[in-house]
Amino acid sequence: MANETAQNSRYNMTAEEHEKLGAELNYLRNERMAEVAEQLKVARSFGDLSENSEYDDAKNEQGKLNSSILEKEDLFKNANIVSVSDRTDIVGFGRRVRVRSTADKSETVYEIVSTTSVNPLERKISEASPLGRALIERKKGDVVEYDAPRGRFSYEIISIE
Repeated sequence: MANETAQNSRYNMTAEEHEKLGAELNYLRNERMAEVAEQLKVARSFGDLSENSEYDDAKNEQGKLNSSILEKEDLFKNANIVSVSDRTDIVGFGRRVRVRSTADKSETVYEIVSTTSVNPLERKISEASPLGRALIERKKGDVVEYDAPRGRFSYEIISIE
């Protein structure tokens, strides 16, 4: 039942992200799968499979690859292509948002991205994250609050790009 729910989910992403995902899927299905098949063929040639670590490694790699392909196929098939809004008066998908903490007055810029493009080190947050959900559809000057595992946070929106 949980797997059925996951398969019916829609994943927001830009057309560019969808195209990139398609190219990655093509690489995994064709080139990478052929590489792993060759690794298995070579490992089998070493003889007794019961004590063949190269064979075990290649089989593990094959399993990981198949799992990755299935996950990416689900994302690709269930993509909801979202356009980046031209509006800079409200926070939306693809926008960069400068916020100021109401606690310590520090400023940070976040970019609202799809769940497939999240990168905390680059301050790319998902629209589905607690902060992302709090920011979406809000305007410059609004104060947003959200709960996260480390507590409750509050930010003022300084600008939207």
